[in-house]
Amino acid sequence: MTLTIILLISAVVAAVDQLIKYFIVKDLAPVGSVSVIDNLFSLTYVENRGVAFGLFQNHIWIFALITAVLIAVFVVLIVKKKFTGKLFWTSAILLIGGGIGNLIDRIFRGFVVDYLSLSFFPPVCNFADYCITLGAVFFVIVLLTQSNENKNEAKTKEQHEENAKAAQSLISEKTEEAEKAEQRDFSEALPEHDGDTDAD
Repeated sequence: MTLTIILLISAVVAAVDQLIKYFIVKDLAPVGSVSVIDNLFSLTYVENRGVAFGLFQNHIWIFALITAVLIAVFVVLIVKKKFTGKLFWTSAILLIGGGIGNLIDRIFRGFVVDYLSLSFFPPVCNFADYCITLGAVFFVIVLLTQSNENKNEAKTKEQHEENAKAAQSLISEKTEEAEKAEQRDFSEALPEHDGDTDAD
């Protein structure tokens, strides 16, 4: 998957996030909170000036910068092809798309619009937060998988090197034996001479 396609899909994710937030600000902000499933799930308008799930409040520009740097890092990873595969691409799309969605809020609103509230998970969050979280989980899986693959490749390479050395050693032994046999055959083929020579 090319960088262009990944960025386009990431832009769609960010656009979906911003569209949802538009209606949240327009329709939910005046109300404050609406119960969707009693005692389980509600939509609650919150202006988050921290990071995901409301952590580290009032450091908006620091986190905006960190988000921009992380997005740039993933773009570089894609361009350099450090990682490949559908799981990594999905991870990149979710992280970049979610990161851009919240970055737009931080730059143009000065806060991130949160609205998803679960009774068993106190922090109020948003669609972009869940994209970032899921993308991070996928990326960890990619890292672990890549680590195992690298170990297997290292073992395979080591095994190939050992096999090559063994084959080279065997070839050397066979070559040496063949040379000795050739020398022996050559010696046996030479005519035998008596110690005394006939005088005319």
